[in-house]
Amino acid sequence: MAMPWSDEEAQTAEVEKLRLKKRKRLTFFIIFMVTQIVIGIVIRFNNNESQKSRFRVTSATFETFNVTTSSFNMTMNAELGIKNPNFGPYKYRNTTVEFYYGVTLVGTAIVPNSKASLLKTKKFNVAVNLIAPPSLLSDTKLASDISFGLLPLSSQSKLSGKVELILIMKKKKSTQMGCTMNVNIMTQQLQDVM
Repeated sequence: MAMPWSDEEAQTAEVEKLRLKKRKRLTFFIIFMVTQIVIGIVIRFNNNESQKSRFRVTSATFETFNVTTSSFNMTMNAELGIKNPNFGPYKYRNTTVEFYYGVTLVGTAIVPNSKASLLKTKKFNVAVNLIAPPSLLSDTKLASDISFGLLPLSSQSKLSGKVELILIMKKKKSTQMGCTMNVNIMTQQLQDVM
């Protein structure tokens, strides 16, 4: 047979229940405050203009490689990279990357819309047909570059999208691609990508 609780024991048990309830409330309050501070820090870092994504040509291989003394016709598989330094995924819209010899457009590539994960670099390949247009056939600089063995190219594009922050806030971001590179005609490789 269990002994009935005295008034003092019942009061002590009630005080202990209240103490546990207060601890739970304090714990939840502290967790809530820490969460708010973390969200504030993430928003602060994400609003910094230095958190701009980088969009670059990283490397390339060639499938077809036809170069004569005054023209070229190549199929390049270019690896592009989008570096996302933000604390949220970067969802970008499709865009076109244009490749130039000097100021003359020699090829384009389509970049489909996709997403770069937070604090990651997304890499993907695009196929580009690099063809010297008829306006370059009589260009002495092109003939000189080809005889030297290096074909200087540049690429340009603008990538636009939104950074999603903690599924609450979306901020529009865009980045420009402006790369220079050389195609080594002897080794059939891309080099000096900047």
